[in-house]
Parts: sequence; structure tokens; C-alpha cells
Amino acid sequence: MASPGSVPPIDLPREMARAAATVEQALEALLPAVEGAEGRLAEAMRYATLGGGKRLRAFLVMESAGLFGVNQTCAARVAASVEMLHAYSLVHDDLPAMDDDDLRRGKPSAHKQFDEATAILAGDALQCRAFEILGEHDTHSDPQARCELVVALGAAAGARGMAGGQMIDMVAEGQTLDAPAVTRLQALKTGRLIQYSAEAGAILGRAASHQRHLLAAYGRDLGAAFQIADDVLDVEGDAAALGKTAGKDEAAGKATMVAVLGLERARAHADMLARQAAAHLDGFGERADNLRALAAFVVGRRS
Repeated sequence: MASPGSVPPIDLPREMARAAATVEQALEALLPAVEGAEGRLAEAMRYATLGGGKRLRAFLVMESAGLFGVNQTCAARVAASVEMLHAYSLVHDDLPAMDDDDLRRGKPSAHKQFDEATAILAGDALQCRAFEILGEHDTHSDPQARCELVVALGAAAGARGMAGGQMIDMVAEGQTLDAPAVTRLQALKTGRLIQYSAEAGAILGRAASHQRHLLAAYGRDLGAAFQIADDVLDVEGDAAALGKTAGKDEAAGKATMVAVLGLERARAHADMLARQAAAHLDGFGERADNLRALAAFVVGRRS
């Protein structure tokens, strides 16, 4: 895909790797190995979360928090929380009862590496741990900020967010949805957690409401562009590059923007959304250059 708009020369992979390393350290500390009978559960939680993925959501938290001078340790805790919540969703999505995928991030899915019951429990525990971290004093000294983080993540992940989107996705298999219906499905299933990740930095930074709204709008449009790019990759990519099974959406009759618009129009729509996302950042000046570069990255990636 063509890069949307004019993006400053930024070494985004280096910036993302730096943030990922910081968040990985936080995850290691927040998900320690456990001795005893429950050790297998902790092992499965670590397997599903550590050492994999682009950490895009974590990067969004770190960068948006950086706009407001938030302590990096606090930001990394919230970023780790988001990654745990995301990992839980992937573990459950891969189960035979859901999307039934044996490959995730280039290695066996959690239910293949362990077993289905352990995978379900690992997902449950990761979700609980994500909210537990947000409620802890070390995440923010202001209890109001911690409450806002919990409420916002709950809204993004629940019946009117990610879980609701997954339900729509399952019900829609084999059906023909129009573009608005697919847009809503993807906004809930994928977009809401990406939107939360962008907004979380403003919550941590106790930012003005208009700044929080701008970052939420950026995250909303970025999430939409990201999911359409994912749809394109499912058609054009291969399992080795993607780290997951390619071509499953079409085979399962999934509702995607590629199915509705075709490849070329879907690409163009993703580019438009990425440019729109970047435009929401105009008021933040050069401090938001990494976030602008990320908008171009999500529609230009090959995995």
C-alpha cells in the first residue's frame, strides 16, 4: 500500500522495538513464573503474552503517554495491561469453538501448545490481571485516573466493544454484509482496543478533554485502517510472514472490507483512514510524529 500523506523520516521500527523492549520488561515482572499446582496456568499466560507480536497497542500507550510527560514506568504498566488483554482475546479467538486456528505469532496457538481447558483459563486469568494492574497504586497515584482506565478498558473489551464485535463476526459468517455493517463489526472487534490504547495516554496524563477526544479519534481511524490492512494481508500474505494462517477469512466466509469493496478499493479506503487518523494529531505538533508515522506503517506493513 502507498504511504498516506507526508510522513517525517522516522526510524519507526527502531522506535517500536525500543517501546516493545520496555513493555516486555514490564510484562516479565507482572507475569512471573509460579511454583506449585497452578504453575502450568502461569506458564500458559506467559507463553501467550511474552516475546511476540508487533506490540502496536503498547506502542500507542507509550507514545500517547509521552505527549503528556507521563512517567515511563507507569505508562509501561498500562501498556502491559493492554497487551495482556489483547493476548487473552487471541487465545480465546484461536479456540476451536471460535476461529479455530492452530498458529499464532509463528508458533502453536495456546490450546495446541497446552490444551483447550488450560487456554481458556489462561485467557480468563490474563483478562483479570489486566484490570488488576490498572487498579494498583503503582499505575497512577490518582485513584480517579485508575478508575477511568478501568472503565475505559472495560467498555473497549466488553459487549459493546471487542467481545461484541467477535459475536457479530461469528453470527455474520456466510452472510453478505454491507460496508457500514462491516465497519461497525471491525470497529468493535479490533478498533475499540486500539482506540483505548491511544486514549490511555491522555487518561494517564490527566489531559484536557479535547486532547483525549483527538487521541480517541486518531485511535478509532487507525484501528479501522489496521483491520482493513489485515483483511488485505489475509488475501495476499502467507503464513510464514503473517505468523498465523493465511486465507482463513475467505474460507470461513468472514465479513471483511475486501469482500465488500475488492482489494484495490479496500487498499484505498485504508489509506484514506490512515491520513484521516494522522490529521487528528495536528494540534500536537512534532511531538506526535511517531504516531503519524504509525498511521503510514499500519497500511504499508507486510505482516
